[in-house]
Amino acid sequence: MTQRPVRIGLQLHPQQSDYLAIRDAVQAAEELGVDVLFNWDHFFPLYGDPDGKHFECWTMLAAWAEQTTRVEIGALVTCNSYRNPELLADMARTVDHISGGRLILGIGSGWFERDYTAYGYEFGTAGGRLDDLAGAMPRIEARWAQLNPAPSRPIPVLIGGGGEKKTLRLVAKHADIWHTFAQGPELAHKIEVLRGHCERESREFADIEISVGVGGRGRDGGAAQPPQIEGAPLFDLGARLFTIGIGGPRYDVASVEPWLAWREEVNGG
Repeated sequence: MTQRPVRIGLQLHPQQSDYLAIRDAVQAAEELGVDVLFNWDHFFPLYGDPDGKHFECWTMLAAWAEQTTRVEIGALVTCNSYRNPELLADMARTVDHISGGRLILGIGSGWFERDYTAYGYEFGTAGGRLDDLAGAMPRIEARWAQLNPAPSRPIPVLIGGGGEKKTLRLVAKHADIWHTFAQGPELAHKIEVLRGHCERESREFADIEISVGVGGRGRDGGAAQPPQIEGAPLFDLGARLFTIGIGGPRYDVASVEPWLAWREEVNGG
């Protein structure tokens, strides 16, 4: 089996910034050679001024689809609660076509209560939101099969979260990519749990790309550093998509350059 290559993602936090700065960051990231560009699906900033500037996820992804030509794009992650599953499937299919087949559907069950309250969604419980996500995934897949035109490719699904009973089972059933912030022994344990779910769902574990968030500029002001090629713990555990997050108002896209250099070394140039 061919070794899955390392990929580098960059999450542009769509907050505390004018859109022109975000647009410029998208262009700079694609020119640098980032593999995947993510935003997030919230309605208010997650850090800094809680009432600062913020932009909506999916209208932004459509703009990115037109602006870019090579990089894959997606939300890290879409909140399942904010859109009807059939509508979300149609939105994803449309952005897929606009981008020429470069969309990743990142999705999760939601967690930011302020979004729910301000926009009139029922917050409920964490378990209830996960059950809603479990019900939504077959509806999304069924709608993709009915749309005309169909998606330009089987749209990769990324599911974020680390719950071992529900979330990782959903990953085994529906996802092409699993995204987590777990590291070290915690990551190793959750990977084994995911393997078990894959066995029970008759799914090949190797078909799922392991994606990890590795920090970056924004929340703590520090730049994440890439692991060394020899003995890199996340790589050795199986992670292949590494995503750095950066925030506005000025996006330090250059902070991803050491990761891109490490990718080239690991992937053999």
